[in-house]
Amino acid sequence: MAKKSMIAREKKREALVAKYAAKRAELKEIANDESKPMEERFKARLKLAKLPRNSSATRLHNRCQLTGRPHAYYRKLKVSRIALRELGSAGQIPGMVKSSW
Repeated sequence: MAKKSMIAREKKREALVAKYAAKRAELKEIANDESKPMEERFKARLKLAKLPRNSSATRLHNRCQLTGRPHAYYRKLKVSRIALRELGSAGQIPGMVKSSW
């Protein structure tokens, strides 16, 4: 199980990303539009830099929904390999059988 503080930090980041997504997209569009004057593009970049760092989507990290583990994450199932193995052994995932020999 991951530390509660790390899980809470990740949820806080998700909320910030959702809150600032539209504003970031708008500023990036202005900054990358080469038909606009250089001063306007530069001002958009400065405004983008003033936004909180954690509002950037690249700072998000996938975590297991059950345990909060950040490594060995299966995107399709949104769980880690350890949780996947436990669920498979318990018969909770349709079509998955844990092999043993």
